Amino acid sequence: MKFHPYILALIVLFAGCKSAKESVVSTTPIIPKSNFTALELQTWYQKDYLTDSIPGISLDKWFSQNKKKSGREVIVAVIDTQVDINHEDLKNQFWTNQKEIANNNIDDDHNGYVDDIHGWNFTSNKNQDYITWGNFESVRFIRKWDPVFKDKTEQQIQPEDLANYKEYQRALKVYSKENASYTNWINSLNHSIELFPIIKDTLKSYFPKEDYTYKQLDSLYKKYKINDKTYRQMRDSNDRDLGALIYYMMVNVRNNEGTLDALKESQAELDSILNKNLNKNFNDRIIIGDNPEVLEKGYGSGNISITKKGLKNIQGHATKVTGIIAANRQNNIGVKGVAQNAKIMSLNISYSGDENDKDIAMAIYYAVDNGAKVINMSFGKEFSVHQQWVSDAFKYAEKHDVLLVHGSGNERFNVDENPYYPSDNNFDGTPEVSANFINVGSTSSRLDKTFVSAFSNYGKKNVDLFAPGEQIYTTAVGNAYKSDSGTSLAAPIVSGTAALIWSFYPNLTAIEVKQIIIDSGTTHNIEVILPGTKEKQIAFSELSKSGKVLNVYNAMKLAEKLSKQKK
Repeated sequence: MKFHPYILALIVLFAGCKSAKESVVSTTPIIPKSNFTALELQTWYQKDYLTDSIPGISLDKWFSQNKKKSGREVIVAVIDTQVDINHEDLKNQFWTNQKEIANNNIDDDHNGYVDDIHGWNFTSNKNQDYITWGNFESVRFIRKWDPVFKDKTEQQIQPEDLANYKEYQRALKVYSKENASYTNWINSLNHSIELFPIIKDTLKSYFPKEDYTYKQLDSLYKKYKINDKTYRQMRDSNDRDLGALIYYMMVNVRNNEGTLDALKESQAELDSILNKNLNKNFNDRIIIGDNPEVLEKGYGSGNISITKKGLKNIQGHATKVTGIIAANRQNNIGVKGVAQNAKIMSLNISYSGDENDKDIAMAIYYAVDNGAKVINMSFGKEFSVHQQWVSDAFKYAEKHDVLLVHGSGNERFNVDENPYYPSDNNFDGTPEVSANFINVGSTSSRLDKTFVSAFSNYGKKNVDLFAPGEQIYTTAVGNAYKSDSGTSLAAPIVSGTAALIWSFYPNLTAIEVKQIIIDSGTTHNIEVILPGTKEKQIAFSELSKSGKVLNVYNAMKLAEKLSKQKK
């Protein structure tokens, strides 16, 4: 009997690492679930495909069979934004530096950081002012190499500088494209703001309560054949025809900018992108007051959860990531993290812009030196000004048996062909920097051609495996809970799994834990739409090194087997 490719699941459990490999393969036909209840939508990624018909990570299955087991504490460093440390589902889940006395302005444990109670904020100063806007890395790269390469041809470049020259040229292209895109965007917003009063008055004739939806607006203007290209032409010619005005509002509503306040908020944000993120003359380190060209301890502050009125709140991202890993599983509120015994060491390096290589490296050193076993890195960028600093930090983590987990990125491209940092790959043909790095792509709850998230990066060489990263329900700022999507959310599911493994099997090494996670994944024999294309399909197995999706149940079984073999 030949099964339909979308319902044939090959669940493969490899007893890898130092033991001989064996496999258990199930070819039971299962019809993937397509209609979810509200609760299933919130918990889908923790489900088991064989028992629930949902392609999750089989976390619930493992916990249901191991209710009486209790593991040891494992520290997971989350290198990310600031975090809501007082969230009801997270407040007892943070690592505490027992050697440090809070708020005495003394480095009690002599680790180079004053009052580092729950981690460190590398993006603030001692007055607790913090970076809200930073440069894109392409801008930093151009600024660094402009004095050497500006207006020069490749023939004028010395052989030892050729690689940096090519990266410089690539940075110029990215910068030019982004600058043009954001400039066009803000011009559209400026025009919409100018016309907004006229549009509102016009639409009042049709919607006195101003309660229109996109669908209603679409029905109203249906006799006008207008598309995005025509809209730009109308904008440039300042067209105030009825159809044009309706379409202006349709664009605003589609972009969640249906009010004047929303438009002005977007305008302010785009203005900051152009004048800060993309401004080669903007110095994003003035607030901190450090020397960005020197690796050093101590800059920043111990407050990992700063909130100041009037400044952009940047706690959201890390709060979501932290909840996935370590939200309290026993308090019967909110969500359940992957690893109950994980304690989060919060290390702040992210803001609106690209992370600085100095902060990435110093955060890794801090995490390793202060006892973290897993480091989650849910951030990325297309350039790296000081890649060697980060590579050296990777090697330091490897030497000290610490696992690095990274989200592969949301650019919809092949990371074998398009550099994406931080990475264990130098993208120059040389061997990998270290063996303790896991790069994670994102999957959805749909076991069909859209199984791989449309936004996810991929790579047969440089993405290790996939994990759920689409519509993940987790903790949010202010005791809230929200669903979000991105490889940023797939990575902490893997980090939580690594912490769960070490919680029960501490005699395993970082390299062994990495191999267990990869070898024990689920193989789905299906074709999926290649991210970045509309309909091109490719075998799911070709989008990562392992061709698999994380499976916690299998990983814990394999970890148990290997751990016993080592005793």
